[in-house]
Amino acid sequence: MNEEGDHVTVRGADGSSEYDFQWARTQWLGSRVEELAQVMEAAGPDLYKLLPTDFGDERLVAAVTVARLAADEARAQHVSESVGWLERLIPGGHLHDVEGAARQLRSRIAWGGEPALWSWNARGWEELLLWWWRRHQPGTGDQARDFAGWRARWSADIPSNGAVDRPEQAPRGHGRELVTPAEFFLGESEPLRLLAQAVLNAPATAAAVQDAVMLREEHLQGAGHLEWVAEQQARIELLEAWRREHQAEGSEAARAFLAELSEAGKRYMSLVLQPVIDALSACERALLADSKHGARRSAADYLGAFLDAQEQPGEEGWDDGRLSADVLRLAGESRQQGTLTWHDMSGSVPVWYHIVTSREERAAALAYSGQPTASVLRVVAGEVSPATTFDLFDDTWAESEEWYPRPGIEIRYDEDSPAGLCALLALCQLGQAKLEFLIEQSDGSIQRLRSLRAHVRPDDAVAWRRWALSRLAGLVPEPEDLADALAQEQSGFPAGEVDEEGDDWGPGERRSQSDGAPAPEAPTPEPASTRRTTAQGLPEALLDKVRALLRKAENPAAGEEEARAYLDKATELMAKYGIEQAMLDDGVEHAGPVDRIIDLCPPYVKEVRRLLSWIGSEMRCRSVHPGGKDNKHRVHLFGFESDIHASEVLFASLRLQMLDGADRADRLHRPVGEDARAYKRSWMLGFIREVTARVGLAQQAARTAAEREAEPAVGEEGGRSVALVLADRTSEVDSRLATHYPKLRKPSPTKFKGTGYRQGIADGRNADIGSPAFGEGGWPA
Repeated sequence: MNEEGDHVTVRGADGSSEYDFQWARTQWLGSRVEELAQVMEAAGPDLYKLLPTDFGDERLVAAVTVARLAADEARAQHVSESVGWLERLIPGGHLHDVEGAARQLRSRIAWGGEPALWSWNARGWEELLLWWWRRHQPGTGDQARDFAGWRARWSADIPSNGAVDRPEQAPRGHGRELVTPAEFFLGESEPLRLLAQAVLNAPATAAAVQDAVMLREEHLQGAGHLEWVAEQQARIELLEAWRREHQAEGSEAARAFLAELSEAGKRYMSLVLQPVIDALSACERALLADSKHGARRSAADYLGAFLDAQEQPGEEGWDDGRLSADVLRLAGESRQQGTLTWHDMSGSVPVWYHIVTSREERAAALAYSGQPTASVLRVVAGEVSPATTFDLFDDTWAESEEWYPRPGIEIRYDEDSPAGLCALLALCQLGQAKLEFLIEQSDGSIQRLRSLRAHVRPDDAVAWRRWALSRLAGLVPEPEDLADALAQEQSGFPAGEVDEEGDDWGPGERRSQSDGAPAPEAPTPEPASTRRTTAQGLPEALLDKVRALLRKAENPAAGEEEARAYLDKATELMAKYGIEQAMLDDGVEHAGPVDRIIDLCPPYVKEVRRLLSWIGSEMRCRSVHPGGKDNKHRVHLFGFESDIHASEVLFASLRLQMLDGADRADRLHRPVGEDARAYKRSWMLGFIREVTARVGLAQQAARTAAEREAEPAVGEEGGRSVALVLADRTSEVDSRLATHYPKLRKPSPTKFKGTGYRQGIADGRNADIGSPAFGEGGWPA
């Protein structure tokens, strides 16, 4: 269906048709609307119930509302401004507690980890969703009247008709259709066309394009139409790389011919791709640009990891009536130390604090408009300050210019602080900060004098951003290791410190909220004799059989089919026993779930930890990475004794296979010039996907078989189903985990730079490195 609801025909699987592009855009926006509506429903249920029913699709209205409130928070608007437009939006809004509902939602927006609601993205998403909402509204025929009514109801400018409505038709203005490079080159001269098609259709090119898009698709947030653009950009870039590689070879005529090939590629970019990009919304253009390698992509990576590692403030952090307890404590400590100005983050919003100490400062603070005047604000980045302090005694000062008593407000960002650099990066991305003027009362208490938005000059933002990125790249080369650096900074360790193998730990699948805090003490290991007889453990005879099968599967002398059969049988036994043990425990008194801290050994601790966590997840266990320097080689596993024990046995085997396979793949398949560690890590991610998928399939098969065996005969009364038994066990495990870790951070996206991912999948599936073969399967839950 297209945006008007009419059926369209998809012309091809390569996405070259404008209908494909339109359909992919529609599907993406529909899914994003649903996801944002779910955030609204979960984080602001009171406000969700008040949304109007006369404004079209309620889910779409909810998505626009939550984006608008996030944009209000990013603009540091007082909650009363949000209440004003909400009361106009909601019929009879003044009769309800809209202010309380707005405060509740604004205080919880940052908790969800939804990128569209982060401060530096919220304004673009607000504009995009308002446009999408407008596309679904029936018109009266009087366009001016329609837009006036919508503008009054939303209290915002509604994006009008324009190129953003149909970016897929933008190339027509240049006499071109939305086509792929191969189709575009059909209009070129025959020698040029044949050469371009030979390069573009080469298997190596197709594989490289797939890898390039795979690296970008996470930032594109599932936008299929943007993936099409990214794919075509990659094709032209690879064509140009091939041309540069061969430019220096051959005769002068050959070089001239290759230069003509380069010009043809530029024509495709300017006549087909660039018009489409220019016609996209600001939000879509930002997603596409941030997905590229280089500074913009690095900024997005650092900001995403930084916000994930931030401890989000509670509801009082967004209360405009009083300062939070943390701010009051910090203000008191700063005053005692003689510090009057500092910076911090409130969720994803940069905040500057300044304690006013004189009547002149008070008058200036009340008069300050928030515009980026050097007389008021001096941001010092390391030892370099792009902005200078205004001197009251300078003869060039005019009375009409905004002023602030010398030396004004000085905000200093430490060049050796990853947290400070990320805060500066967020400031540059947003273009403004929330400025809190505080004042000390006669009794020594601190109160808010005024809160407003302070803008920064665009040229300053560009300079600070470049400086912050260069410093971050030196302190934390990999954005996924930022959480480690932040924890080390909080604990007093030097930023960027790594273990003896150079293998920093990353955010992982689950993390405790308090980085740097000591992990719970590891349980005392049980004696071997106890483990042999425990009712919840695996029988030793079964373990011996499983170990023997795994050893045979790992034997390099075993053939592919033989190794596959051994591993299949081992996994089947472990899955079957876990299911049967759960059924035996049902209805009788059992010990319940336990937890165990497992220490891991280098190298590649992050990948090894991911392997254990994903195996445990398929075996009905839950894992947490406690965080902190002392715990970066640990996984805290929660589950029933039999499931934890089975996970450990299988993990011990697969870890050896993964490390050996990565070394072999590095020798045989790594491209010349690519970093070995990056290649191995990406290979391991693909391998982990395959082996854990196979474990999951074995678990599913065991559940299905157990359900069939448990079906009651005719006339017999049936017991509880296997699914219900396992669901109960899962609930018990989740409850025990919640007791130990009441607040867990959302998993961070898995990022990798190497090109070994696809080879890791193939090796895991085909067993061509002497390890067992694994079949196709989806990602673990």
